[in-house]
Formats: sequence, structure tokens, C-alpha cells
Amino acid sequence: MTTVTLKRRGAWLDRMPIAKQVRQSVGVQRFMLVTGIVITAVFVLVAIFAPLLAPYGFAQLRDANGIFPRQAAPSAAHPWGTTVAGYDVLSRTLWASQTALLAIIVAVVLSLILGVLLGLLSGYFGGPLDRVLVVVCDAIYAFPTLLLAIIVSIMISHGQSGLWNGVFAAGISITVVYIPQYFRVVRAEVVRIKAEAYVESAKVLGTSNARIIFRHVLRNSVRTLPLIITLNGTDAFETLAGLGFLGLGIEPTSAAEWGYDLQKAVADVTSGIWWTALYPGLAIVLLALGISLMGESLNDLADPRLRRRGAASEVTEAEAEEVAS
Repeated sequence: MTTVTLKRRGAWLDRMPIAKQVRQSVGVQRFMLVTGIVITAVFVLVAIFAPLLAPYGFAQLRDANGIFPRQAAPSAAHPWGTTVAGYDVLSRTLWASQTALLAIIVAVVLSLILGVLLGLLSGYFGGPLDRVLVVVCDAIYAFPTLLLAIIVSIMISHGQSGLWNGVFAAGISITVVYIPQYFRVVRAEVVRIKAEAYVESAKVLGTSNARIIFRHVLRNSVRTLPLIITLNGTDAFETLAGLGFLGLGIEPTSAAEWGYDLQKAVADVTSGIWWTALYPGLAIVLLALGISLMGESLNDLADPRLRRRGAASEVTEAEAEEVAS
């Protein structure tokens, strides 16, 4: 009875996102993966609960006691100090996590949908469509991400962005650059999978191409995408921060954004006012570190040798438990 319960619990855990990879990882690899997951999860929770965690609004300049002082040092009223414009640094940093999360979601969703769809069609049907898409995707690799983001930002809002304009400027530029990566990975898998016996059998039975693609081919061709998704997410919020630092990002009255706050804090650093740049910069570094650790760990876990090591470790642990019992 206990064995059956444990098997059911293990099967349920394996269906959880990333849970199977955590079980496969060992040693330093597991530490890196868990650390990345924890850091990323903390930022996601902060983004969701920012309205509850932040003591003030992202554009709030006064409260019941009056107008906030400018460039005030950390205090009880403002634990992380205030900026040159009088904004509370703690509140701006917490609220900006929402903006970063939106940029990541937009970039990942757009890139994933378009890249996977084009990869499926190109790999399955081949022919002239395949050749054209391969050439176009190879050419897109020449586009610098940040330069493309600047052009898109100017086209969308003439460099003065609201929340969604800024998010979509970063998201669309990242989408254009990352579509070829999703496309190439999915296309290579589809070319391999469409030669499998079960796909040929489905064709013989008269199954439509759409059903074969989305029911049989799709589910088996997207297993190698987690690493690209993490890289995509990292580039998305870093590009948004880059736009903000260059003065082409989101206006402070529309949303909080780490890059904008860093750009306004550059002059403060030379005056000994460290708190206005420290916390937004630290947030960017930590979020990039968390997503990168998670992505690198998932990439390493794709190595069959590491999977065998993980399996051998699990067998050893199970044998030890049996001996102990």
C-alpha cells in the first residue's frame, strides 16, 4: 500500500513544472537549479503582491505628512531613501518587478507562439516554404536586440512610453530576435519526428495534417525549449531596462521601471548618494542571476550523462533506504 502511494505521489510530482528536473539534478547542479527557482519565484511573488508590499504608490510624491523630501537618506518613513524626484526607492523597486514580469510574459508568449508555429509548418511541410523561412530566420540573427528595441519604441510612442507601449516595445523587439531560435529548435525536432512510425501510421489512416501536427508532432517537439524561454525572459526585462536607461523607456508616472531609476541615479552616485542606484541595480542583477541559473541548470540536465548520474544516485538512495528498513 505504501509503495503504491509513493508511486502515485511521485507521478504527481513529476507532472509539476521543473519538479522532474529537480529530482534529476545532483550536487552543485541541484543547488544552482533550486537557487535559480527560489530567486525567480521571489520576484514573481513580489510582482504579484507589490500593491500590498509597497508602502507607497510608484508615482506617489506625498502622504498625510506632506511632500516627500528629495534624495533623503534611508529612514523609518523611507527605508531605502528617496530619489532626486522625491519617489520612494523601496516602492519604486517593488512596483518595477511588475513591469519586468509583464515584459517577460509578453516577449515569451509572442516568441513562443510565432516561433513554434513557424517551426512546425516549416519542418512538417518542407519545400519552398521551408527554404524561405530558413533564409529569413538566418537573416534576422543580424539584428541587434537593443537597437531594434529603440526603433520599435520610437515607432510606437516616439520615445515617450506608457506602461504597455514600453512593454510591447521591448517584447516585440525580443520576439523578432528570438523567433529564429524557437523556429530552428522546433523545426529540427519536427523533421526528425515526422519520419517516426506513428506519424506515418496516422497519415495512412487518413488523419488530417492539422491533427497530426498539433496532436502528435507538437507535444513531442517542444521538450527542448525551457532553456530558450529562460534566455528570452532575461533578455526581455534587460532590454526594457536598457530602454529606460537610455531615456526611451516608460514614463515614471505610468509605471515604475528599474532602468529609468538607474538613469536618474547616475548623477547621485558621484555625490555620495548611493541608495538611489543600489537597489534598482541589485534587483536587475538578482533577477538576471536567478533566471540564468535556472536556464543553465535546465540546459545541463539535457546532457544524458547527467541524467544517468541522477538515476544512479536515486537507485543508490533507494537501496540505502531498503537496507535501513
